[in-house]
Amino acid sequence: MDTRNDPTRELFPRGAVRLLYIRKSRVGSDWNEVPHTHAYSEMFYCIRGQGRINIGGKLHKVEPDDLVLINPQVQYAQVGAPAFPPEYVVLGMEGLEFLFDGGEQGYTLLRCGPMREELLFMIRLLLREAEQQAEGYERVCQNLLEVLLVKLVRLTSVSLRVPRVSPKSKECAAAKQYLDENFRQNISLDQLAAVTHINKYYLAHAFQKEYNISPINYLLRRRISESKILLAETDHSLTRISALVGFSSPSYFSQSFRRLEGMSPMEYRRISRSAVPVSRTR
Repeated sequence: MDTRNDPTRELFPRGAVRLLYIRKSRVGSDWNEVPHTHAYSEMFYCIRGQGRINIGGKLHKVEPDDLVLINPQVQYAQVGAPAFPPEYVVLGMEGLEFLFDGGEQGYTLLRCGPMREELLFMIRLLLREAEQQAEGYERVCQNLLEVLLVKLVRLTSVSLRVPRVSPKSKECAAAKQYLDENFRQNISLDQLAAVTHINKYYLAHAFQKEYNISPINYLLRRRISESKILLAETDHSLTRISALVGFSSPSYFSQSFRRLEGMSPMEYRRISRSAVPVSRTR
C-alpha cells in the first residue's frame, strides 16, 4: 500500500532528532566487519560500488543509490565486495526510529535512484558543513538533517517516530553495546556494572527482562556469533578462533559451541563452506 500521501503518517517534533556524525566510509574488498549494534539509528547511502551488509544474520546486496536504514539495537556488519568495493555516506542519528510498511523488522533497504539528485545535494552539504566546522555549522547540520528526513518520508513508505525509551532501557542498551564492542575481553558482571554505573544485581535483572537473556549468556552468544564468521570465512584453527573471540580455552569454546548450535565447530565449518545466498529487499 502506498502511504506517501497519508496525512496520518508521523513526522517528528522539531529538535527531537540529533545528528551524531556523518562520514564517508569505503569498505575494502577483504573487509569483514564485526557484527555490532548501536543505541541510535543509522543511515547508509551507497554512492558507488557494490557491497554487502549482514543484518540480523541475513546478507543483503547493496548497490549505488541504495539507502539502508537501521534502527537502534539491530545487529549488522558491513562485508567487503571483491570487484567494486562500495563507498557509503553514513549518518548516525539519536532521537528517532524508522517505521516500515513491512513491519517492525528493525531495518529496510530502499532503492533511491529517482531521489539521487536531491539526496546527494543534501548529503554533500552536510558533509561539507561537518568537515569545515564554520561558525554555526551544528545548527546548519541539524536543519539539513531534518529536511533530509522530511524528504525521505515524502518520497518513500518510511515513517518516523520518537522512541519511547525508559531510563532502564537506556542502561541496558549501554550494557549491551559495551558487550558488543568488547566481547573479546574478559568481562565480569562487576565490570559491566561499573561501566553502566548501576548495581550489578539490578543490571542483571533489568537486562534479563529487557532482552530475555542474562548479560553473561548474551556475551557467550556474542562470542559464538563471531566465531561462526571466522569458521565460515577463514582457515584459522579452533585454538586461534577461541582466543580471537575471547574464550579461555579451545575446549570451553567447543563445548559452548556444541551446546548453543547443536553441532561441533568443525561440523559447522564444513556446512558453512557451501555458497551463501544473497537476498535483496526491494
